[in-house]
Amino acid sequence: MRILSGIQPSGKLHIGNYFGAMRQHLAMQHDNEAYYFIAEYHALTSNPDPEKLHENVFGVAADYLALGLEPEKTVFWRQSDVPEVVELEWILSCITPVGLMQRCVSYKDKVAQGLSPNHGLFSYPLLQVADILAFDSELVPVGADQKQHIEITRDIAMRFNNIYGETFVIPKDHIVESVAVVPGTDGRKMSKSYDNTIQIFEPEKQMRKKVMRIQTDSTPVEEPKDPDKCNVFALLKLFADESELADWDSRYRSGGMGYGDAKKRLAELMVEYFRPYRQRREELAADHDYLRKVLKDGAERARAQARKTLERARLAVGLRP
Repeated sequence: MRILSGIQPSGKLHIGNYFGAMRQHLAMQHDNEAYYFIAEYHALTSNPDPEKLHENVFGVAADYLALGLEPEKTVFWRQSDVPEVVELEWILSCITPVGLMQRCVSYKDKVAQGLSPNHGLFSYPLLQVADILAFDSELVPVGADQKQHIEITRDIAMRFNNIYGETFVIPKDHIVESVAVVPGTDGRKMSKSYDNTIQIFEPEKQMRKKVMRIQTDSTPVEEPKDPDKCNVFALLKLFADESELADWDSRYRSGGMGYGDAKKRLAELMVEYFRPYRQRREELAADHDYLRKVLKDGAERARAQARKTLERARLAVGLRP
């Protein structure tokens, strides 16, 4: 089955990115035809610094490859290297009702977070539609909070097909329910916009410091604690095995344990988990020629598919040779 997903190069990737999306992407590449891209155009909606954006693109590529993405199996590219998607977005925009775009919750959410209400931010969901449809994607893995994007994609694809005939594959969503929202150091959802992240490959010493700063309540050491309401325990669930997690659950509920003990163990587990990937990440960061080659090869394969889809859409609406 052909699956598609993208990730924005809006900063250094953190463990929320890893458990929320990357781990699933890496697992699904083995039994599916995977198309994964670095979403530069989407990142432009927040008007990033040009040099930082360029740097982040290579950082995302290095992270994915270090963690196990196999470019021989997976089509992996930069969004800006496949311009057919942007032309397809314009064609789709001409049959998309304004009311449908106004109902998109992502625009309101982003503006509420302080982003400038520019047109790119407003039409962001339509570019996502083009991303999905351009590659005849059959399955799109998303979190429950992104389900609306797939529903919109299906609505627009079916609307186009009803008007012009069968042109687009109608994708299905794949809701990733296996991992809860990953809390940041302040207890809110881990997000670069909240400045509460723990990066996947930041220095081990810095990673430990950030873990020790995770917010907890003021329950005294001797008192029982509720693991279900603790940010540290929520993160332990991601790294500890079942036996150790059960032991921590018991210690929380019995009392006599300080949050500092749990934080120290969490830091150890995080460092151990990502340590095997660090050397490969350092090698990739120093080899931009290899990263460029991987992204160039991926873009060529992606464009071959996008051209076919765009040609079908152009012919359907009357843009004939």
